[in-house]
Amino acid sequence: MSNRVYTVDALIKRGYRTKSTVGLLNGCVAALFLVFALMLPLLAFYGLVPIETVNMAGRYLAFGIVAMGLDLIWGYTGILSLCQSLFFALGGYAMGMYLAHHGNLFGPNGIPEALYVVYPYAIGESKGMEVLPWFWMPFKSFNLTLLLGMLIPGLLAGVIGFFGFISRVRGVYFAILTQALTVAAWMFFSQNNMKFCGTNGLTHFKTIAGHSLREDPVKLALYGATLASLVGVYVLCSLLVRSRFGRVLVAIRDSEVTLRFTGYQPFAYKTAIFALSGAIAGLAGLLYTPQASIVTPSYMEARWSILMVVWVAVGGRGSLGGAVLGALLVNLLYNTLTSQHTVLGVTWKPDYWQFVVGLLFVFVVLVLPGGLVSLWKKYTERIAVET
Repeated sequence: MSNRVYTVDALIKRGYRTKSTVGLLNGCVAALFLVFALMLPLLAFYGLVPIETVNMAGRYLAFGIVAMGLDLIWGYTGILSLCQSLFFALGGYAMGMYLAHHGNLFGPNGIPEALYVVYPYAIGESKGMEVLPWFWMPFKSFNLTLLLGMLIPGLLAGVIGFFGFISRVRGVYFAILTQALTVAAWMFFSQNNMKFCGTNGLTHFKTIAGHSLREDPVKLALYGATLASLVGVYVLCSLLVRSRFGRVLVAIRDSEVTLRFTGYQPFAYKTAIFALSGAIAGLAGLLYTPQASIVTPSYMEARWSILMVVWVAVGGRGSLGGAVLGALLVNLLYNTLTSQHTVLGVTWKPDYWQFVVGLLFVFVVLVLPGGLVSLWKKYTERIAVET
């Protein structure tokens, strides 16, 4: 053991030096991530990486955006929400309806192909009598679609949050409530007579903003837009959690009752952050749909809600970078482990993936509650102390 004796000033300076060293290491990792993310489309441009890889990376970055929104309410505010997949799907449907408008149109009234194929004819109706539903109309405009794709899930999250939080629904009860609402929405969107294309979902997309979705430059542009959005959301969330508002969120997580006795109204803060997380998830859905070329009610199923929680848990609750890391890592594992392999006579089947993700979640909860990012924090802090 060291026999050094530190004065108060020396300890303070040592603490500042440790924080700056940790910050420098974290900044280096973030810079390396951005360099790699920016190099990926460049490699694809020169044919060194398949364009499909860039497309897949763009979808996973969209999942990273969802994970950050969930981390705001679960990691920083202590609210376990199981309806982020609903908000994500609403953003996806908004973009899907826009893309369907600008694909193949059928009938005298210009019905999008995805809707025309499964159009629910009423008694006495036949081909040629299709009518475009009124709620499809606003999504003909690209700019309005971008706005509504974030506004609708944000407002819905605000309504759910307001009535839930003002009634002081907390803990597992709020998780059950949000999961029930997500299942109800899944059942609603799965019915053909609701004119959201039923279980088939929205597909047959052709163009976006006048450009073909099959062209490589368009795919690269969508990836670039997703990466820029990820960085923008990360900066926004970082500023938010470091602000006074963010400190109130952490106080709600640690002791909501104490905060209420000091004169604060926790339900207002929780409603605001829940609405913001819904809008962030909607943004992710907007970016994901043109890269996936389909959106269906399956994104509202319970498994997607649970999977999004797994992303944040594996990466690390209360860390925005950890949430992104978890989303990317789990989805990369999914991409690898859902294809069949035979090694040394042993066949790996895609169905085994569910056991892997289940065991991974149990391992994190029992052995590594801080997620993978906690290992990095311990390493950087030890390096900082040693220097």
